Amino acid sequence: MPALPISDNLKTRIKELVREEISIVPYNPAWPKMFEDEAVFLRNTLPQNLIKRIEHFGSTAVLGLSAKPIIDILVEVASFKATKSQIVPILKAHGYEYFWRPAFGDNGPPYYAWFIKRGAQGRRTHHIHMIKANSKLWDRLYFRDYLRQFPQEAKKYDKLKRQLSAKYPNDRVKYTAQKTSFILSTTAKAKKYFQSL
Repeated sequence: MPALPISDNLKTRIKELVREEISIVPYNPAWPKMFEDEAVFLRNTLPQNLIKRIEHFGSTAVLGLSAKPIIDILVEVASFKATKSQIVPILKAHGYEYFWRPAFGDNGPPYYAWFIKRGAQGRRTHHIHMIKANSKLWDRLYFRDYLRQFPQEAKKYDKLKRQLSAKYPNDRVKYTAQKTSFILSTTAKAKKYFQSL
């Protein structure tokens, strides 16, 4: 689906989002349960014919890894058109913020549906990334599984994130960009490793 023109209001909202504080906290054993509870909610609330696979990814999915306390979830959807017409209204009614965002970089295709869930104090608790079965974003599971299997790699990533969050506490764009080379190189190693098994 093509990108939609970005309104001034949306541009302002995106600027606000990327300036929200980056807080890296120690691993919380409650994170897997937070994922499970959200997965159950999504399956029970959204049209069953649209929702396929649901996966916990990112740092909160790796035992012992420090992270921003936000549960990242990949959700396979059958159709972006149906996601926009059926899923978006349901989740917005439950208070989720919705964006049609680029998968990589700042403003180019491919795009996907992204939702932010917040807690009672307005802090982000979940990011829901709704993607198609053929999305390259599924490669994030290689990265997750590699860090789970090789704790020394997870420690390197932990250290990098702490350094970057101290350097860019209110700049999510720079924080994310500075992690990219580590993520890409580790994902490439992970793909080779898991595909050779």
